[in-house]
Amino acid sequence: MSPRSRLHDEDVIVIGLGRFGTAAALELQRLGHRVYALESDAATAERFVGRVSKVVHADATHPAVFDDIRTHDFKLAVVGIGSSLEGSVLASSNLLDIGVPGVWAKAITDEHAKILHRIGVHHVVRPEADSGYRVAHLVNGRLLDYIEFDDDFAIVKMHPPKESIGFTLAQSALRSKYGVTVVGVKSPGRGFTHAVPETKVAAHDTLIVSGPNENLERLAGRP
Repeated sequence: MSPRSRLHDEDVIVIGLGRFGTAAALELQRLGHRVYALESDAATAERFVGRVSKVVHADATHPAVFDDIRTHDFKLAVVGIGSSLEGSVLASSNLLDIGVPGVWAKAITDEHAKILHRIGVHHVVRPEADSGYRVAHLVNGRLLDYIEFDDDFAIVKMHPPKESIGFTLAQSALRSKYGVTVVGVKSPGRGFTHAVPETKVAAHDTLIVSGPNENLERLAGRP
């Protein structure tokens, strides 16, 4: 994806480069974010040099690790630590303490999830339902949900782009412009309705859109 088509370019911290953290970090990097990864295992950290914007061998459970990070205006963080409940909670707490406004953390049990919620983690995800790749797309903000299929095809729930607001689907021509199909529209206080060319889109509507991943990313990147 070229720089011109980036969805967002905010700096993101990813803590823990296991399977979940790796998927999130690499996909966030590909989507245009500058990914700053912290990994406690030196060999694993070394493997990611050059694959993300910056990778540091450090233990994120220690508050001192974040002293140098405070100067970065991070808006988002993903905690992928799964092997240690204590490590996950401490790393998440440290991120909250430095004021990161959007912390996403992986939980491996119901009890783990409850603790993360109680300390103030903004988004708690479960790996059996939320892959790192999927979370990377949700972190971007416009996509409210994201379901990918094996053939590079996905269905997403999203806020409408400005160019569609106040127009019917036929008038905004999202299908011909982006190669995607709006299959449903939900207005506040109403259920989803099947989309037809005459469906008019309002600012507070939610769209269900299907299509190839790359085309959906182009649409999601629009203001």
